[in-house]
Amino acid sequence: MVNQSVELFEQELSHGLVRARGITKSFGEGDTKIPVLKGVDLDVAKGEVLFLVGPSGSGKTTLLSVIAGILESDEGEVRILGESIHDLSAAEKTCFRRDHLGFIFQQYNLLPTLTAVENAAVPLFIRGMKKMEAIGRAEEVLKTMGMGERLKAVPSKLSGGEQQRVAIARALVGEPQLLLCDEPTASLDGETGHRVVEQLCEVGKHPDRAVIIITHDSRIFEFGDRIVHMEDGQVGQIQQGQEDPI
Repeated sequence: MVNQSVELFEQELSHGLVRARGITKSFGEGDTKIPVLKGVDLDVAKGEVLFLVGPSGSGKTTLLSVIAGILESDEGEVRILGESIHDLSAAEKTCFRRDHLGFIFQQYNLLPTLTAVENAAVPLFIRGMKKMEAIGRAEEVLKTMGMGERLKAVPSKLSGGEQQRVAIARALVGEPQLLLCDEPTASLDGETGHRVVEQLCEVGKHPDRAVIIITHDSRIFEFGDRIVHMEDGQVGQIQQGQEDPI
């Protein structure tokens, strides 16, 4: 029985990229304490594109932040690639995110003094890649997003949609194993949003990678393998990607 359990555990790890169990998270203290996550369980398989949907305040962004190790959960455990995020030191979490994760935030978080291509290349700079090589790779990604004429523009000279595309390029350029996206198409028109999601899904369909996308954008539901509906800090209905969430 013991050998069988070990075998099943190893098999599970070989197919799963994210495993979250019993995740709780509250903000505030005493009478002002507000529970945001209430015992969330979530698995994300390798090669999967998973959408998190639900009303504002349902806990989607908080869950994403806990999975990434940006926020500490009150209870529960998150494992990514078999690594327990809770057991890592702050420095180890930073290195783990650098090496394995990519992020697309609601706020673009671009560095104001850097050009578009320099902003997109930041993850490669952090990894120690030579500047010209990093810039060249960032240029390639930006050009696929129709940003070839805006490579040298600083963020203040870019529209909201252009800034969003730079933020997406920055997340993609390092070829992360887990890509975490919070409303990545919110500032994009239909055609651009469609093209961007296709690129995100290319990451997710890789057999050793996965993508989690928070979205309210019904235009992209067709791209997901599963749609996980959250409400009041808990996981509710889980649907296949071709179905419309309620």
